[in-house]
Amino acid sequence: MTHDQDTPSTHRPAATRATSRDVARAAGVSQATVSLVLGDKWRGRVSPGTADTVRAAARDLGYRPNLAARSLRMGHTRTVLLVVPALTTEFFARVYTGAARVAADHGFGVVLYPSPQGIGPARDPFDSAAATLDGVLASSMAAEALTALRAADLPLVMLDSDPDDERATATVNLDIADGARQLTHHLTALGHRRITHLAADVRSWTFDVRSRAVAASLAQVPGTRLHRQPTALGVDAGLRAAHAALTGPGPRPTALLCDDDIIAAGACKAVRRLGLRVPDDISVTGFDDLALAVAVEPELTTVRLPAEEFGEAGMRALMAALDGRPAQPPTLPVQLVTRGSTAPPPATPDNAARPGGR
Repeated sequence: MTHDQDTPSTHRPAATRATSRDVARAAGVSQATVSLVLGDKWRGRVSPGTADTVRAAARDLGYRPNLAARSLRMGHTRTVLLVVPALTTEFFARVYTGAARVAADHGFGVVLYPSPQGIGPARDPFDSAAATLDGVLASSMAAEALTALRAADLPLVMLDSDPDDERATATVNLDIADGARQLTHHLTALGHRRITHLAADVRSWTFDVRSRAVAASLAQVPGTRLHRQPTALGVDAGLRAAHAALTGPGPRPTALLCDDDIIAAGACKAVRRLGLRVPDDISVTGFDDLALAVAVEPELTTVRLPAEEFGEAGMRALMAALDGRPAQPPTLPVQLVTRGSTAPPPATPDNAARPGGR
C-alpha cells in the first residue's frame, strides 16, 4: 500500500493547533515578524499594514500563543483581568467581546471577573494578583470589587469613571452626559414639561453624571418640573418606581426618563397596569439600547452606547500602559435612537388627572 505525500496546506485537522509558522505562512512573513507583532513589539520594526495582516491571519487560523511558555521567557503572564458588575447584563457581555478581541490581537488572555451582587467588595480572585496578572480593566460600577487588588499595584484602566480618579492609570468614557442631554432635548422639543427621572439608586460615577446632566439640561427650559424617583436596577423595580411616580401627589408626569432600558421596560408595564398608554398618555425613554429596547411594544426611544467599541478602547488603553506608552483614550460618542415610546403629551386637561380620578 502506498501513501500520498503530504502537500503544504493552510488547512489543518480541527484538532491541530495553529502554530506561529502557520501564521507566518498565511501572512507571507517570517516567524520572527509574527513574534514581533503578536508580542506587540513591532512598532518601528514592522509596518502597520504588515502588523494588521499578521493579526488577521492569526484570527483566521484561530492561533493562540502558548502563554505559559511566553510567561517563563518574558516574566509576564500575558493575562489581564476584566472586572464587570454582572455577566447577565448584555451591555457588559458586549464590552467583554470588544476587549477580548483587542487582547487576542496582542497575544493576551482575558480573565472575566463579575463583582458579586453586581456591586460591592470582592475577594481577590487569585492568591496573588501581582503574580498572576499584568493589568486590570474595570467598570466603575464594580469599583469596590477592586479593593483586594489595589495592593498589587497593577496598571488599571477604568471604564465609565471619573477622569480624576487617582487609582486609574487611564480612564475611558462614553459621553454619558451628552446622551442625557439628547434625551431631555428630545422630550422638551416634543412639549413635555413634567418629567420624572427614574434614577438608578446605585453609587456610581456614570449614574451621577446622568442625574446632573438631566437636571442641568431641564433647568434651562422654562416651565419644566423635574422629579427624581430613585429605583434599583431591574424590571420589577422600574415598575414600582414608575407606579409611585404616576400615582403620587401633584400633577402626573407626562414623561418618564429612565436610567436604563431595563428600568424603562418596567415603567412601560406600570403605565399599562394603570390603564394608560405609551406614548399617548405617558412617554418613556431608556438608556443603553439593549436588545430589550426593540423587544417591548412600543419600541423604546433610548440612547445607543457602543459597547463593543468601548471594550476595545479600554483594552487598547491598557495595552498602551503595559507597553510603556502614554494612553490617550477617547471619549466615545453616543446616539439618541428615537422609536415609538415617545410622542407629544396629550393636549387635554387629563394631563393632570390621577389614574382613576383627580
